Amino acid sequence: MIKNSFLGAVLLTLSWCVLAQSSKHTSSPRFTSYKGLVMAGYQGWFRAPGDGSGRGWGHYGKGSAFDAQNNTIDFWPDVSDYKKTYETPFVAADGKKARVFSSVDKSTTDLHFSWMKQYEVDGVFMQRFFNVARRYDEPKKSEDIILANAVKAAESNDRAIAVMYDLSGLRADGEDCSAVIEDWKRLVDGLQVTQSTNYLHHNGKPLVAIWGLGFPDRPYDIRKIGINRLIDFLKNDPVYGGCTVMLGVPTYFRELDKDCLPDPYLHEVIASADIVLPWMVQRFTPLLHQDEIRYRDHVMADIRWCAERGVDYVPLVYPGFSWHNLSKSNPGLARHTAYGAIPRVGGKFYWDLMYNAILAGAEMIYVAMFDEIDEGTAIIPVSDTPPNSEDAHFVSNDGVAPDHYLKLTGWGAKMLRKEVPLSSEMPVN
Repeated sequence: MIKNSFLGAVLLTLSWCVLAQSSKHTSSPRFTSYKGLVMAGYQGWFRAPGDGSGRGWGHYGKGSAFDAQNNTIDFWPDVSDYKKTYETPFVAADGKKARVFSSVDKSTTDLHFSWMKQYEVDGVFMQRFFNVARRYDEPKKSEDIILANAVKAAESNDRAIAVMYDLSGLRADGEDCSAVIEDWKRLVDGLQVTQSTNYLHHNGKPLVAIWGLGFPDRPYDIRKIGINRLIDFLKNDPVYGGCTVMLGVPTYFRELDKDCLPDPYLHEVIASADIVLPWMVQRFTPLLHQDEIRYRDHVMADIRWCAERGVDYVPLVYPGFSWHNLSKSNPGLARHTAYGAIPRVGGKFYWDLMYNAILAGAEMIYVAMFDEIDEGTAIIPVSDTPPNSEDAHFVSNDGVAPDHYLKLTGWGAKMLRKEVPLSSEMPVN
């Protein structure tokens, strides 16, 4: 009798936990797995005076200035389709003041997600930096506004959406990941992100990404930030957990070498997660002979390593890289400072990575990034005739159409799902 009572109590408790979780996360997700999808990272960090954020020219210029001396973007956005834009001091080819967008405007988010639908890009991971998570109890943050707009836009355009926490900004003064835990509670309770049927799931659970483990340029020690507690919370908390966890790590995480700290604890952390995402921007280039083959072989070895440990793997592809203007105001970014340091070559480099990732056996792909014009990785339309002058320079689009990279991304997604044949030849039309 006592045993039966005890068993009944346990079952009741488990039932309560299941009900608690189902009340926090949708029970009918539209996207039940990352497999078969091409997802992009979405910064959403561009600001302009007058957009209501009070952040000046956020990520366009240094401080509150955006001019030839304080410019921090290398690509100029093609704003032909934006409903709301902002005048800048730069002069376009037609003699008018060149204009840019703000990520805070709902019309910007709506346009970006409509592009995803139009070009069949499956969805995005919304980047959420640690300094945003640290302000988890701050009301009406512009980052919350953008995320809320994105969730609605994902639903309207039937795109997948997920949250990626970037630990950049985490200090080395004893600070840990507790702020991420509290912020996730707010996103679940307040913004109700996981109530959306378009929130991306994997293995049938909401997918949450944590980026920034194992990089030597980070001030924090991953052994001291409570990353194990954060992962356990996301996976096992009876109310806010029940999630699948993806970790963003360095390219050479397997060897614990080159761009990765030589700390075997990283492998322990990876073993406790569900998906590995290596950051490969700046690690491969079309300037080296057959570097795409080295990329393919690297991805194949990563897949084998992860399979042996029961962890899923997603390779990263990117169209190119350029942060000359950004590095001028930040000497710490001097690794690649030339304009077009990793050239796009009209999309061929991007397509080579996409093709070889799939050839290597990738089941899902991460694109860096959707909107990052300041580091030259954006796939959104950029201008082929930017407002260049004697004092300011921007990288052109190699003469291809503004939407070229959106088209390639959608075609790559079809290739991943075997809806079209796998081909090393980049689609022209």
